[in-house]
Amino acid sequence: MKAAILHKPKQISEKPLTLDDVQRPQAASGQVLLRVKACGVCRTDLHIVEGELPPQRSPVIPGHQIVGEIVDGATPDLPLGLRVGVSWLGGVDGTCPLCRRGMENLCDAPTFTGYTVDGGYAQYATARADFVFPLPTALEDIQAAPLLCAGIIGFRSIRVAGVQPGERVGLYGFGASAHLAIAVLHAWNCEVYVVTRGESHRKLAESLGATWVGTETQKPPVEIDRAITFAPRGDVVVAALASLRKGGVVAINAIHLDRIPQFDYDKLLWGERQLRSVANMTRQDARDFLQLAADIKLKPKITLFPLAQANEALAAVKNDAIDGAAVIVP
Repeated sequence: MKAAILHKPKQISEKPLTLDDVQRPQAASGQVLLRVKACGVCRTDLHIVEGELPPQRSPVIPGHQIVGEIVDGATPDLPLGLRVGVSWLGGVDGTCPLCRRGMENLCDAPTFTGYTVDGGYAQYATARADFVFPLPTALEDIQAAPLLCAGIIGFRSIRVAGVQPGERVGLYGFGASAHLAIAVLHAWNCEVYVVTRGESHRKLAESLGATWVGTETQKPPVEIDRAITFAPRGDVVVAALASLRKGGVVAINAIHLDRIPQFDYDKLLWGERQLRSVANMTRQDARDFLQLAADIKLKPKITLFPLAQANEALAAVKNDAIDGAAVIVP
């Protein structure tokens, strides 16, 4: 099969992914083999390819927003031909203290798709059968792909922030995840305030019905109840705190973040304001969000790339050169 493979992390400008012919994987016990129909491109893939996340497997096939059709390893619940999705969390041990507490997203021995095991920048991929999700028929292949991480983790961020229907919510950064989260927030009748540096991203936020849209140097005109930061920059976290009401929550949706600048505790955090990080997702998050996405007819804005242009897809994500989400088709 064809696969885009990372042999050594490098800056994306050096095109670290090579398109290679490799042996098609075999489904082991408890796994399914998928014919990949689409794979979303995530900023976490960029962190892996550029080495901001330390290598865990070399070489590795990135990609963790996989839409695929089961071609081997079928079970009564997962028959041949069934279309399923695979996300970032590819497995947990099920026995660690956090798993036993129902916090599998914080498992001490997790498997991460496209990082600790091969992912979906390929024509075929394997996945643990208990970590794939049958996809609602209302979701088309390329539309479903970015929902499988960008969508699910945005949904989990909304939960971690404690958003209640009708609240004022700030979104800091407006890429793949935020442009899906806004649809959920609108379904909950929330007012959405967007702060983002890219002009095209601001136009997209306006077109998707944001209450207010501003640049990275601007502040929402009202105090917000909750904020979610998507940009991997510490100064954005401080900006979100500066607009938060007392008792509000900032949820940081980033697996990697640069240094948070020093800030004034008395003005920005005191008053029972909270900072919370968002780590991975649970299978229940995935099931709940995918059904909600189908119910509200969520349609991501998509830019398609062939497998041979995986480097270009990641470069576009890094450079904010596309609005919405990038999706690779093999």
